[in-house]
Amino acid sequence: MLVKTFGSAVYGIKATTVTVEVSVIPGVNFFLVGLPDSAVKESQHRITCALRANGHKWPGRQVVINMAPADIRKEGSAYDLPLAMGILAASEQITEIEKLSDYLIMGELSLDGSLQPIRGALPIAIQAREEGFKGFILPKHNADEAAVVNNLDIYGVENIKEVIDFFNGMSSMKPTIVDTRQEFLTNANTYDVDFSEVKGQENVKRALEIAAAGGHNLIMVGAPGSGKTMLAKRLPTIIPPLTLNEALETTKIHSVAGRVDKNRGLMTRRPFRAPHHTISDVALVGGGAYPQPGEISLSHNGVLFLDELPEFKRTVLEVMRQPLEDRSITISRAKFSVDYPANFMLVASMNPCPCGYHNHPEKECVCQPGTVQKYLNRISGPLLDRIDIHIEVVPVAFDKLSDLSPAETSAQIRERVTRARAVQQRRLQSESGIHSNAMLTSRLIKEHCRLDATGVAMLRNAMERLGLSARAYDRILKVSRTIADLEGEASILSHHLAEAIQYRTLDRESWAG
Repeated sequence: MLVKTFGSAVYGIKATTVTVEVSVIPGVNFFLVGLPDSAVKESQHRITCALRANGHKWPGRQVVINMAPADIRKEGSAYDLPLAMGILAASEQITEIEKLSDYLIMGELSLDGSLQPIRGALPIAIQAREEGFKGFILPKHNADEAAVVNNLDIYGVENIKEVIDFFNGMSSMKPTIVDTRQEFLTNANTYDVDFSEVKGQENVKRALEIAAAGGHNLIMVGAPGSGKTMLAKRLPTIIPPLTLNEALETTKIHSVAGRVDKNRGLMTRRPFRAPHHTISDVALVGGGAYPQPGEISLSHNGVLFLDELPEFKRTVLEVMRQPLEDRSITISRAKFSVDYPANFMLVASMNPCPCGYHNHPEKECVCQPGTVQKYLNRISGPLLDRIDIHIEVVPVAFDKLSDLSPAETSAQIRERVTRARAVQQRRLQSESGIHSNAMLTSRLIKEHCRLDATGVAMLRNAMERLGLSARAYDRILKVSRTIADLEGEASILSHHLAEAIQYRTLDRESWAG
């Protein structure tokens, strides 16, 4: 008897439906074809034990299974459940076989028949809805995640017996219901940290506000203990909340990586990723024999924080250059390639020199001559070119640390940032895929970042006197545009430009002198 069940394969953040064709005929062999990997091939042993533990048996005949399309590699153990249901149906241990075509089924079996979590539940559910399936049966652990998708019944199950009874008409299952919008509104903007906890550092707070308002990349340079990491961790609290579409896109990436919280179906806060400086280039950008998203994709719509930037391997930093420019990453292999989005804000921190006290107001730098420049040269010019704002972080004085007066909260700063982002979105609404000043192209810079005669003279004078490089030109104009948006000004004024110029610290020839 020939029976078909349906599963799914995930590539990148998109799913492809897999048809599992099972034929039980006279004989004694077992054949599994359709480009399965080792984990799929091992499913026979898991299925055999799971069926026996729940009062069913492996058919004593020849079983032939084809997983179509056969030119797509099937990976992982999540095909256990659709394979098992196909075997039971083909051996006439399931009565309501016609119902199988209405449901997409995925799940990894334990030897006792219980189900283990799977990866990629959200993109699979989206694809199931697009292809007109009535429902999606999967492990209960992933039910809330998949239930974010509307117009599709999501059935979370704990044991294969529940699925068998369902297709035998012996019991019914209640679909999992998630109020996506309510969950989104309830959990948005809930953070454990706040800018009101930061004492002093008003200039750095201002730079972070500008970075959040325009989506600009930022690097902080300062002595150990000056507060760089503390400030970076609070940056997501002042970025405008995720939109529902951004939340869905972010959740899809984390779903593929298996990092979605089982108690929360939808990611409602912007990601903040802070990998250690020993990270490999593959772990940062994604890849592997079976490509998985890396840290830059897990930071999509959020913040990637690289602490002690010069300590990262040069090759690791250089692979970020293309994703920073294109805001996506393509991972190519011999037979296929996958695309992952990577629209993130890069926030980096570093000491000014190996000892950490170059330009310190109180402590003396003990580095040898030329050491400071050598240390800074660990960061390549092309990478630095993609960082819009450079800010020096000075240690906080005791009077500021002991000050008990209330500081400005993240909510107050976020309100200003949100207004500035709204201005940019209205200005760029006709541009596809561009919604912040950091994403402005050369054409858009000429159109929206025009300077008057005073501004042109100021910028020319700054570039000549401060030794600013030519690559700083566009960055200064973009940041100036953001500062003007924060103040609600239609044009870039002289004081906007002056503030933007001071955020090019590392471009100055005198910095390491």
